[in-house]
Amino acid sequence: PLDFQGTVNSNNELPTAETLAKIGDYMLLDRDGKSHPFRSLYSGKHVARRVLIIFVRHFFCGNCQQYLRALSTSITPEALLRLPLSTFIAVIGCGDPGLIEMYATETGCPFPVYTDPTRKLYDELGMLQTLTLGERPAYQKEGIVKSSLASIVQGLKQIKSGLATKAGPARQIGGEFLFEPVDLGTSPVGTPWAEVERRMGDFGLGDTAAHRTSDTSLDGKGEEGGDDGVEAKTVTWCHRMRTTRDHAEIPELMEVLGLDGQGMPIKDKKRWSRALEQRKGTGLSMASQMSAMKAEAGVG
Repeated sequence: PLDFQGTVNSNNELPTAETLAKIGDYMLLDRDGKSHPFRSLYSGKHVARRVLIIFVRHFFCGNCQQYLRALSTSITPEALLRLPLSTFIAVIGCGDPGLIEMYATETGCPFPVYTDPTRKLYDELGMLQTLTLGERPAYQKEGIVKSSLASIVQGLKQIKSGLATKAGPARQIGGEFLFEPVDLGTSPVGTPWAEVERRMGDFGLGDTAAHRTSDTSLDGKGEEGGDDGVEAKTVTWCHRMRTTRDHAEIPELMEVLGLDGQGMPIKDKKRWSRALEQRKGTGLSMASQMSAMKAEAGVG
């Protein structure tokens, strides 16, 4: 894409089936430098039936780091596992895989982090480039000066490793994409709620494959469905950033995922009110259907 100056005029159109088929085999790298097809994050046996994939900017970006800190405080793996449909989150950056461990430590993110150094996924999914800050979001608790200084310090610490200039392009911005089953079917909530608690222990949250579930989804249904025996997935909701700190706010993510609550309030009432009211993404997730499933199962 062109190197934009100012707010980019991106859209939130859902990716087409053709686009998803094209990028499914694009390779990502984990913290150990091992390759993983993009589709393996959201499709296949032992993968959660719903996966929110968050594309962040470069690995030294203080805005995105604050976003993941806010997300990790309000949306935990345990909360996701209590949903009627197994749900998880994965994060994708665009820098050197050698920086993933640092990034996970700095953000306290319990979800797996991958990287797309080629940025082919960013391009194909319509994420653009800009350096414009835009309005300060509710998830940004630190001021821009403090955040920028912290980013510089992180970079300086990587000089010896040779990674100080390999965090990813500063102009690249990201977005959020929710993958869900094409056909939910009529399968009831087949797993007793007490069993969900036990299954939480099946997750190695420090592992890059932490988004994988046990042999069946938490609703009692496996991954069968497609012609190859794998449940077909599509993007039902998405949001593309227009500035460097334009991620979808935490209350919107919780609503889309079907979680109770609105996240951790901040002291700035004006910014928090905007976060509660504003909806940046486009699409219709299965959140309402899951509410019905929970009601049917007698879960509050």
